[in-house]
Amino acid sequence: MTFAEKLHSLVSSRGPGLCVGLDPDPVRMPADFNRDLPGIAAFLQKVILVTAPFAAAYKVNTAFFEALGSPGWRLLEEISFHLPEDCLRIADAKRGDIGNTAQKYAEAFFKQMPFDALTVNPYLGGDSLQPFLNDPTKGAYVLALTTNPGSKDLQYFGDDTNKLFFHVLSQIPHWAPSGNLGAVVGATHPEELLAIRRQFPSIPLLLPGVGAQGGDTETIRAMPYGAHHAPVLVNISRGILYPQGGANFPDNIVQACHSYQHELGII
Repeated sequence: MTFAEKLHSLVSSRGPGLCVGLDPDPVRMPADFNRDLPGIAAFLQKVILVTAPFAAAYKVNTAFFEALGSPGWRLLEEISFHLPEDCLRIADAKRGDIGNTAQKYAEAFFKQMPFDALTVNPYLGGDSLQPFLNDPTKGAYVLALTTNPGSKDLQYFGDDTNKLFFHVLSQIPHWAPSGNLGAVVGATHPEELLAIRRQFPSIPLLLPGVGAQGGDTETIRAMPYGAHHAPVLVNISRGILYPQGGANFPDNIVQACHSYQHELGII
């Protein structure tokens, strides 16, 4: 199954799919779990277990593991193999470099670990993305319009008709004719998000920013969906991992998944 086929099989054409973000912060974990590496591992494994019925995808933020040094990288590898094979497994690593270096990044996440996709930075151009796209069973999501306020420093560069993030989106079909490249677009930009969906209906979207960052769920529900539109994944991290301060774990995580599914129109 190609990346595009797997994505389409997981996300209904009638609406978005839920992507559970794994950003392990020991300080915010429930008191039942130790703040050491085994405790983090046990917490994440339990989260994966209870969210699996709701998740079309998982997005693992590698920074939270890399910050723990070499043991954290081993934990990342361990957790990657705990992710359900029937979900889309995304490594949120935001990699981007020249060809031979990008090839090694691709090998790290696609060969040493079983990730299906990687978030990538397009600033070095289309050739720097090819190592992540050469295998049609693997894919990537290119940073187009990010959630942070500083996104306007560069991503909005241009005139009133063609901003830089629109130019990035326009290049995706040329960079990935196999359809295995999507775009990261923050739900914190509702007007731009609607314009992007209308102008680029065939590009898969990964939407961060819902939950703790205040992304607009009404806009996501109002986006056009259908057989001629590429799948949309809505990533929620802290809003699922740490609902209500971690009390009543894991029941509150299940409740958070239900709530977000209703809010996004998934069910």
